[in-house]
Amino acid sequence: MARIKKRPYKSLVRQRQAGDTRRRIVEATRQLLGSQGYAGMTIEAIAQQAEVSAQSVYAIFKSKTGILIELLDQSTFGPEYEDAVRQALSAIDPETRLRLAAPIARQIHDAQSATFDLLRGAGVVAPELAKLEQQRECLRYERQERMIVSLRDAGRIRSELDHGTARDIFWMLTGRDVYRMLARERGWSSQKYQDWLADTLVRALLTPGKSEPSSRKR
Repeated sequence: MARIKKRPYKSLVRQRQAGDTRRRIVEATRQLLGSQGYAGMTIEAIAQQAEVSAQSVYAIFKSKTGILIELLDQSTFGPEYEDAVRQALSAIDPETRLRLAAPIARQIHDAQSATFDLLRGAGVVAPELAKLEQQRECLRYERQERMIVSLRDAGRIRSELDHGTARDIFWMLTGRDVYRMLARERGWSSQKYQDWLADTLVRALLTPGKSEPSSRKR
């Protein structure tokens, strides 16, 4: 008689517990940044606030920087981001697919701006912020590869653009610096930025389809 394989209940429970511990540590960090500032955000204080041991905090995140990275990732690349990316990549029409990158960029930068404002207000030093921002930009560049590949496979990227150039342009236009200049410095609304970005991406990257005008009428 064949043995019935037991379902790994204990493993699932441990995974849930580990996820819950991560969330509690990150939330404790967010609260301490707001109330005590970066200087008061010690590993010991985080552990006490999250009701875990300091050893657990070190084991999971290694350092304060590791916790800040998780804080940024949870606010930027969470479930809403993943849902938006799936929706964009599942769009059949390449132009629709590319236009859907604009609300994703808006979502990322709106969330990151709020988190970076929290970090700056809490006194996180400039070199630390620059390191965090550089790491997030590298991650964003890596994740954007899927969009460029899908547009290339559809035969819609402009003929004068090679794969690397198209990817760089996409990364630059959807980047934080463009968002900062328009939304933060020039006072554009997030919606105005999103609409402009969608049009600009199409004009910069796509060759017009047979049934599509070269630009949208306003």
